Amino acid sequence: MPKVPKERMIITVMLKQKLKKLQIRIKQPAAVVGVLVLVALLGVGSVPQLRPAKAATIQEQINELERQNAENRRQVAGLREQATSYQNAIAQLQAQINELQGKIDANTAEQNRLQSEIQAAEAELTKQKAVLGTNIKTMYLEGKISTLEMLASSKDLSEFVDKQQYRNSVQSKIRTTLDKITQLKFELTAKKESVEKLLKEQQGQRDQLAGSRAEQANLLSYNEGQQAEFNQKTKNNQAKIADLIASQRRANFSPDGGYYFLRFPGQVQAFDPNAYPYANSGFGMSPGGCVDNDGPDAWGYCTRQCVSYAAWAVLASGRTPPMYYGNARDWVAAAYSRGVTVTRTPEPGDVAISTSGYWGHAMYVESVSGSTFTTSEYNAYLTGTLSYQTRSY
Repeated sequence: MPKVPKERMIITVMLKQKLKKLQIRIKQPAAVVGVLVLVALLGVGSVPQLRPAKAATIQEQINELERQNAENRRQVAGLREQATSYQNAIAQLQAQINELQGKIDANTAEQNRLQSEIQAAEAELTKQKAVLGTNIKTMYLEGKISTLEMLASSKDLSEFVDKQQYRNSVQSKIRTTLDKITQLKFELTAKKESVEKLLKEQQGQRDQLAGSRAEQANLLSYNEGQQAEFNQKTKNNQAKIADLIASQRRANFSPDGGYYFLRFPGQVQAFDPNAYPYANSGFGMSPGGCVDNDGPDAWGYCTRQCVSYAAWAVLASGRTPPMYYGNARDWVAAAYSRGVTVTRTPEPGDVAISTSGYWGHAMYVESVSGSTFTTSEYNAYLTGTLSYQTRSY
């Protein structure tokens, strides 16, 4: 059987004596007596196996906040995808609006051109009507002259015929011009009405597209507001996580119940803490194990964690390293089960253990002075780096 430390034997005897006195003074229920006897038989080494309720609550809060953040990020990703569809719809609607506006502008220009032509035709029609009126008046006055008088006033028959033909030609030409101008005006008016109708339809389509675009823009604005809301929630949760992690850091430096010191057998040799072989390996703080490209290392721990460094430090100092002891808070119980000496007074070469916090903390004791001890350790600040600390015990 492994050798029981002297301190543990003394405490066990004291607990048994107290138990005996309690049994004499009062009658305890069998279940309570059984628990007390079990505690006495197990000794003080079993106590660190219990997980502090506060630490577990901290980690549960961190896990819940991380779950919320994962959901927030999923929602934002969906909203971004949705926002892209809104943006695409807006772009397509805007392209259609621009195309319609181009047609509207062209038809408006055509409408203006037709209006100008109509006005020109109306002016020409007015002019030709005036000419025709003058000619009709002239012909009317000439009509009062008898054919005999016109013949008499002509030099010869040929001149008489020319006068008659000219009068008939002018009259016919004016009437033809009037007919063409009237027909042109009719055609121009019909085209103008057609263009006006098309313009009205196109403007209606444009307004409808503009309404759809405004609706998409409102949806996009609401979407962006939701994204901002989820991003703010994530930011707030990250701040809460930072506060919770800060509480774990505080536990690393001010543990409830003080420190336990694990003394591994063998002669302690000097070594360089900077020679830790996993200094440039992956690092993460996921509670589910080495899932952040961070190991495990050669001794069964995640790289750049306090336990990985502590195990290596024992090996580097010339002794057999503790392998697969679990989180730092589990090392005291693991050491008891393997016959490793556990004490409350440090010596150089010990591994100091704090069982506070969700993971606990492991440190390598470099030196001892009075009621303080100096350590080399990894991840004291939860950043996966080496540091040196002086602590009181």
